[in-house]
Amino acid sequence: MAPHSTNGRGADQRFDVNLSILFTELPLLERPAAAAAAGFTAVELWWPWTDTPTPPRAELDALKKALDDAGTRLVGLNLYAGQLPGPDRGALSVPGEESDRFRANIEVAADFAASVGCTALNALYGNRVDGVDPAVQDALALENLVLAARAADRIGATLLIEALNKPESPLYPLVSAESAIEVVDRVNAATGLGNAAFLLDLYHLSMNGEDLNEVIDRYAARTGHVQIADNPGRGAPGTGSLPLQELLDRLDKAGYEGWVGLEYKPGARPSAEAFGWIAN
Repeated sequence: MAPHSTNGRGADQRFDVNLSILFTELPLLERPAAAAAAGFTAVELWWPWTDTPTPPRAELDALKKALDDAGTRLVGLNLYAGQLPGPDRGALSVPGEESDRFRANIEVAADFAASVGCTALNALYGNRVDGVDPAVQDALALENLVLAARAADRIGATLLIEALNKPESPLYPLVSAESAIEVVDRVNAATGLGNAAFLLDLYHLSMNGEDLNEVIDRYAARTGHVQIADNPGRGAPGTGSLPLQELLDRLDKAGYEGWVGLEYKPGARPSAEAFGWIAN
């Protein structure tokens, strides 16, 4: 069965490949075609230009052309999040230059998303900063998330809020489903738009020791996107101990109809060989 197929889980669930963690052995512009050759029609990305929130138009156009030429649709895009992969976990709550860079990125990212039909923008919250009152960071975060939600609404997109895991991101404040949902609620209350939603990443939540069945039951209706990797190791399903098939089935039954992003490490093998589990 091809990787973008339903895998027997119902026609409402679809897999997409995160090209910021898979196919990274290739240059960025070659990754959409590689994903297509592996059988995928949809991909997602972290912000691919980590050195700048506002890349030249030529770079934006080149990525659009690579997606179009490959016949792949971009279904998820991170807003500027600093050095990722790297030490950063977002910029929107970090006072000073990083917050400014996030704001400069909002319209650029929204316009690019609109140009490729992407309707999900992920806004990583950012780490706590020594010497800065968390309440000050949270107020700044809400200001920036309101701006991002309005930009997303302009293009008909959802703004995603993600919980990460504390062992790998000890300074990141959103390390539970509940904490991310609280931010979703604050943004929606501030804008009145209702277009902020939860990014449910089963790997991160499992690393935090959450009851994944309970999270799905409570928050499936509030979820705008799902990402998966096995635990331990953040590898492909079947390399760890998470019952991912059961969890995806539970999402089905809970009414989730969106994309499931494959955000795992391929291991020592080439990325193109990291999808055999789907046919099982």
